Amino acid sequence: MVIEILKAIFFGIVEGITEWLPISSTGHMILLNEFVKLQVSDEFYKLFEVVIQLGAILAVILLFFHKLNPFSPSKSAPQKRNTWRLWFKVVLAVIPSAVIGLPLDDWMDAHFYNYVVVAITLIVYGIAFLFVERENSHRRAYANSVYDIDLKTAMLIGCFQCLSLIPGTSRSGSTILGAIILGVGRAAGAEFSFFLAIPTMLGASVLKLVKFLLSGVSATGAEWAILAVGCVVSFVVSLLVIKGLMEYVRKHSFAVFGVYRIILGVLVLGYFAFQTLHA
Repeated sequence: MVIEILKAIFFGIVEGITEWLPISSTGHMILLNEFVKLQVSDEFYKLFEVVIQLGAILAVILLFFHKLNPFSPSKSAPQKRNTWRLWFKVVLAVIPSAVIGLPLDDWMDAHFYNYVVVAITLIVYGIAFLFVERENSHRRAYANSVYDIDLKTAMLIGCFQCLSLIPGTSRSGSTILGAIILGVGRAAGAEFSFFLAIPTMLGASVLKLVKFLLSGVSATGAEWAILAVGCVVSFVVSLLVIKGLMEYVRKHSFAVFGVYRIILGVLVLGYFAFQTLHA
């Protein structure tokens, strides 16, 4: 059991780091599962790799609680209205991925959750990051605050989020990339992506939990403990990563993440190709 808890801690660290960086948390979790196997049922692992994101969500809520709270007594009436507008834009942006993702959830799990898809999308979107950063290096953003993002842009960012239904794409990567293309500043795009994660990941977690409970598969106390540990660790790590990322994007581009994605994608393809040839 101690070994499994240590594995859960490792999974929580990977989740907490990769959820917010544009390098694909789901992709990294799929790859990690190829090398570090948790001693849980296949059905519970499918639940684990999604619900572990709840810890990361709580980190966003804690760090941005004041900005996201429309009932704060320290806010003026106009500030409260701006907060409500921000929530409306976030909910609006969730609609596209909900409409597309809900009916395709099981199909995507069956066909795209493998290392080949992850590696290809890591490389493709890594190249996309480098291209977009180069093309937008001298372009002036129209929105440097989440409050400046208009409804049309919010909806379009939500459409970009649909790309992340394919593992390896990265939810934060697709939304931040989309925001930059649409003329949103890096910091504002990253922050809006964080807020968009709250209903998106809550919805995904609830969906997986309901499916698991309805499947009739039972989970052991040890499995629930592993999930709890993973969530707590992802929460703590996310607190540090989010703060660090917001400081980073104010001074640097996302090009380094594009390079990382390409290198990792090539290494993954090379590793598994080698394994196949020597099987």
